[in-house]
Amino acid sequence: MSAVLQPVFDIELFDAPLGAEILGLDLNHPLSPRAFDRIHKAHLEHHLLVFRDQRITPQQQVDFSRRFGRLQIHVLRNFQLASNPEVLVISNIIEDGKPIGLGDAGHFWHSDLSYKETPSLGSMLHAQELPAEGGDTLFANMHLAWDTLPAALRFAVQGARAEHSYLTQYEELRRRNPYRPPLTPEQIAEVRPVMHPVVRTHPETGRKALFVSEHFTTRIVGIPPDESRALLVELFAHSVLPEHVYRHRWAPHDLVFWDNRSLMHLAGGTPDHLRRKLYRTTIEGDTPF
Repeated sequence: MSAVLQPVFDIELFDAPLGAEILGLDLNHPLSPRAFDRIHKAHLEHHLLVFRDQRITPQQQVDFSRRFGRLQIHVLRNFQLASNPEVLVISNIIEDGKPIGLGDAGHFWHSDLSYKETPSLGSMLHAQELPAEGGDTLFANMHLAWDTLPAALRFAVQGARAEHSYLTQYEELRRRNPYRPPLTPEQIAEVRPVMHPVVRTHPETGRKALFVSEHFTTRIVGIPPDESRALLVELFAHSVLPEHVYRHRWAPHDLVFWDNRSLMHLAGGTPDHLRRKLYRTTIEGDTPF
């Protein structure tokens, strides 16, 4: 049996603080170990990869995601794809009076699943339906945020730990979005608060990055509440300075794969009357250090 010939593909860097585009690759075809290794290295170097015009099935997305690690299931299981529970539907579409997906995902800056003991390594988002306007996603480079952090703030967070909680903004999101469901006691138990370092070390590259977000970080451990709030406000503002941010403008069938150990992201917003639907898979990482 002859070996599958993997097409040659190019990697084109964005004129931005992060990100690169993979050109000439069709994920319908099997990836050779050499091609996969090249993608893996590019992901570590550029933190976000865009695969254009990928006409793949949810199962193919799951299979590709699994090559990077075990997949995580989101606590809101009512927004799973029925055929593939590893896929979270991100959508503002309402059918028969019910949402088909999580419509307000990414309302606040965050790193996916930082509220878990083992947060996400990375996430893949595959465009299914895109609005004629809006719907962008913004990404902030948290390595740059650390590298450019003023000396006084560096000193303040050296060795510090912070609490992360899924519940931090949950009721605020429910007030904004009546379709976001209340959590059951079992779901609340599944997302108990965790503590992580404010500055984490990337387990594969050794680079340091800020690891706090307005969505999930509640407090800096061991300092008075007012000092904690003031410090977090400064860290949040510094993290998302324009020179740290890339704005992704979606094209049909884009597959975007980003590193949650290196980046935060934010949904830019979609007009309510325009349909938007994407499929997300999330790859488990390890305990931050």
